Amino acid sequence: MAQARSIDRGVAMALVAMGLSVFILANDFTALNVALPAIEKAFGTDISTVQWVINAYALVFGMLIVAGGRLADLLGRRRAFFIGTTIFVAMSLLGGAAQNEYWLLAARAAMGVGAALLWPAVLGMTFALLPGRAGLAGGLILGAAGIGQSIGPISGGVLTEYLSWRWTLFLNLPIGALAMLVTWRAVHQPRERSDEERIDYAGIAALSLGLLALLLALDQGVEWGWSDWRIITLLALAATFVAIFPFIERRLGASALVPKDVIANRPFAAACVAIALVSVAFITSLLYLPQFLQKILGYSPVHAGLAMLPVTLAFATLSFVAGPLYDRLGPKVVVTAGAAAIAGGAFLLAFLREGSGYTRLVPGMIVLGVGFGLFYSSATTAGVTALDPSRSSLAGGIAYMFQIAGGAVGLGVSTTVFTSLSERKLDSEVGTGLTDAQSDAAHGILAGTQSGQRVLQEFPGTGRELVAFVREAFVIGFNGAMRLDAALAFAGVAVAALFVGGALRRGESGRRT
Repeated sequence: MAQARSIDRGVAMALVAMGLSVFILANDFTALNVALPAIEKAFGTDISTVQWVINAYALVFGMLIVAGGRLADLLGRRRAFFIGTTIFVAMSLLGGAAQNEYWLLAARAAMGVGAALLWPAVLGMTFALLPGRAGLAGGLILGAAGIGQSIGPISGGVLTEYLSWRWTLFLNLPIGALAMLVTWRAVHQPRERSDEERIDYAGIAALSLGLLALLLALDQGVEWGWSDWRIITLLALAATFVAIFPFIERRLGASALVPKDVIANRPFAAACVAIALVSVAFITSLLYLPQFLQKILGYSPVHAGLAMLPVTLAFATLSFVAGPLYDRLGPKVVVTAGAAAIAGGAFLLAFLREGSGYTRLVPGMIVLGVGFGLFYSSATTAGVTALDPSRSSLAGGIAYMFQIAGGAVGLGVSTTVFTSLSERKLDSEVGTGLTDAQSDAAHGILAGTQSGQRVLQEFPGTGRELVAFVREAFVIGFNGAMRLDAALAFAGVAVAALFVGGALRRGESGRRT
């Protein structure tokens, strides 16, 4: 209470602005997941395309967040905040007005640029607003993020069902404008410019282009065929860009996107690898669970959002418990337990059937949420405290980059598995009853696309039979994707158990490199 009384009105207003900014970033990750079937229907596309609504944003955000932190230092956090928020809000408006899926995907990618500037600026300003109170500052930011992620599925469902999926993006406008107004009036921090380091544009470009080429290959591999020259070219480009990335980093030294002294720290590197492996289940489950709820269980968008509460509430609740457990048990135990819960939750969801009711999903969702809450803050803290305190901001940005980029690539792989298995199952059931074009369009039946409805009318048999085939194919693909996610998360468990926290005694792990 003494801490709360010592915060004056101006600081409190500034913290509200920072909280609103974090809220729209976190809310944006989960609100649109519930809206994806509506977007699929609006543009007559399929899940392999609409997953880029999430992936385009996540990939750009993850790749540029370290550069965003450097730019915030160069331009000043306040200026970076206004630039980032303006880009984020303007692209939200353009995305909400999109007339086709490619327009929307371009806007979402541009939103990632704004978010990458906004997030580190908000972190820096929040810690500067509360000097000497890092725990309180971090708790406020994580609390706002948790609220945004928890409310996201519900707000996305309500807006999609009663207004339009477009309002999940339009909602960012008033909140972002209010955050900028309050920041302009209440936050007046001096510019802290550093001239010692420059931005690693070459490293950012190499890693981003490599991951983009890989994701495009995964996205189109099933449709074009894995032996197609375009797929081979994309995979070759991905391998080339990723291969030259270490050489670029070695040449730049301290200015590298991932400096050598940072990534050479084994406990930090282990935490980043574990985060990347586990984040596949995080992003994939948040995309596919709403799809399952709406397409297989027949839930409306708002009911699907409410049905996600076991995940989001468990996530938010365990996030508050993770800190005390980390202090008492140490990083290895808590991070490993969190990763194991995520792997177990994904495994529980990997054996659903078409007739599985909602109660069959609840245990897996709760275990997933518990894992998310225990794992992310603990793994990030374990990684950051493995380095010298002067590297904490950079380390936090790199860890978040591994979370978002690892999840984005993993979602691309999971979607490839989903598409391959579901199309193979549908083809085996329907046989020659559909042309290749009709078979591709048939997957839109569950989303209510116009092309899917045409296939339903043209199918040589009862439409009910085809719907049953498509539903079964969706479940087969969902199970395959979740099994892959569980396997990768179990690999994350092994990394955490063997390497996270190192072999140091509790209390020493935060200062030895």
